[in-house]
Amino acid sequence: MDSQPIFLFDLDSTVTRQEILPTIAEMVGRGEKMRELTEKTMIGSLPFRESFLSRVNLLKDISVNEVSQAIAEIPVHEELCAFMRENKKRCFIVTGNLDVWIEKLVDRIGMTGNVFCSRGIVSNDTLLGVASVIDKRLTVEQFVGSLVAVGDGSNDADMISMAQVGIGFGGVRTIAPAVLEVCTHAIYEENTLCQFLKRL
Repeated sequence: MDSQPIFLFDLDSTVTRQEILPTIAEMVGRGEKMRELTEKTMIGSLPFRESFLSRVNLLKDISVNEVSQAIAEIPVHEELCAFMRENKKRCFIVTGNLDVWIEKLVDRIGMTGNVFCSRGIVSNDTLLGVASVIDKRLTVEQFVGSLVAVGDGSNDADMISMAQVGIGFGGVRTIAPAVLEVCTHAIYEENTLCQFLKRL
């Protein structure tokens, strides 16, 4: 690319090696319903906003600290996280997940301050509700210059379609059809992804 691009990354199954909310739901015996909602969202049969609010509702009675601590321990793509830290001024995570749930994970991977996400309302370690749900398209429109976007789910399709280089990443799960329709590249291994990003 002619100029140094901005890199935008989805969080679930892109930076992480697992889907975040289903992992937490399994811990509290609500995995089946969560998997159903997540799968419908990934393939695009359920709008992200509606699905996200339903998935949050499944977990909102669990201590915020308990959820955030469990999320903090979810395995990540270490090589990709190293690339993000090395290029932090040009790398951003764009995720629908709630700030109060992911802040410890974001801190662990060294990307505090470089995240666009949904926002929760918390009191006394209890999630009272959702203040805002991120719109990835509107978020991407804020950036100036050339963009590289990486994701796997249908809610990443807008972000990927708006980037000069849009990458569908299938390192954890199948890339959603909506992403495959608009991406410029489809990559299935972390090392290959990182080598490609370094050349941009």
